[in-house]
Amino acid sequence: MNATAHNKPGAAIAFVLAGVFAISINDMLIKQLSDGYPLHEIIFARSSIGLLAGLVLVQLEGGWHILKTSQPGWHLLRGLMVVIANMTFFLALAAIPLADATAIFFIAPLFITLLSIPVLGEKVGVMRLGAVAVGFIGVIIMQRPWADAQSLQASRLVLLLPVVSALTYALNQLMTRKLGMRSKASALSVYLQCVFIIVSLGFFVATGDGRFVTTDSAASTKFLLRAWVWPQSDDVWVFLALGLNVAAIGYCLSQAYRIADVATVAPFEYVGLPMAVFWGVVIFGDIPMWEIWLGIGLILSSGLFVFLRERQKAKQRITSPMGRRA
Repeated sequence: MNATAHNKPGAAIAFVLAGVFAISINDMLIKQLSDGYPLHEIIFARSSIGLLAGLVLVQLEGGWHILKTSQPGWHLLRGLMVVIANMTFFLALAAIPLADATAIFFIAPLFITLLSIPVLGEKVGVMRLGAVAVGFIGVIIMQRPWADAQSLQASRLVLLLPVVSALTYALNQLMTRKLGMRSKASALSVYLQCVFIIVSLGFFVATGDGRFVTTDSAASTKFLLRAWVWPQSDDVWVFLALGLNVAAIGYCLSQAYRIADVATVAPFEYVGLPMAVFWGVVIFGDIPMWEIWLGIGLILSSGLFVFLRERQKAKQRITSPMGRRA
């Protein structure tokens, strides 16, 4: 497929906005379930439903043959990056407010900009690198390095989990851009759900009886390692919603990053920040502290600057003959 077919910024922005909205619903629902179910059970249930929905999309995008790939290793690596990104973020959700975890996670678009240099060979100037540095300062402020252990809502390790999630998520989206040149969005989504199912079953075999959890275990540890339980009748609908939602997330984000440059798509993920604050206040009654608001401001400002700078550079390349590439 030619490059023009993979350069549709308008459609990509629509897909990423839909995907981010679905992510906000997903995070809110998982936080609701985090007190009663283990993370790997939630992942298994939602990915099984998401896989079925993804297979329907495969049929709509061309049939079973589009699942064939000449790059199974790269798809597996991409899937593992998504698994790590999801699980580290959800573990943080069990211990800290939704808005806090989401705000820290939104360093991901800046990671994408930074990593696009070695991974995709994209050029990033000094001004955009400076904006990335400002974003990282925002993350440091949200980590509150001056606070003692008693005033923190969670351990330093838990506060670093959204950063790890952001890094692995960024690597995933960069690989999506490369793999998307050969694979349909529905196929990319199906591969992800398969990896989720395999990893969650592995956790079930190793820890599914809850033998590694005690009453003194931290909230994140309990969420990761508690025993599987049969869902209560009211929660069955939540699991079903999660499954359909994750299929939408996998498809929308895969489609967005396969049809447009990462520097164009990534900044629009910041729409998830006000959504997370909204759900945190309305559903859980969590009002962010001033450090979180300041960090959000710095990350949001730096991300938007990177986006606007990229747009300016793109216009210069179009209008300047010396800037065109063969």
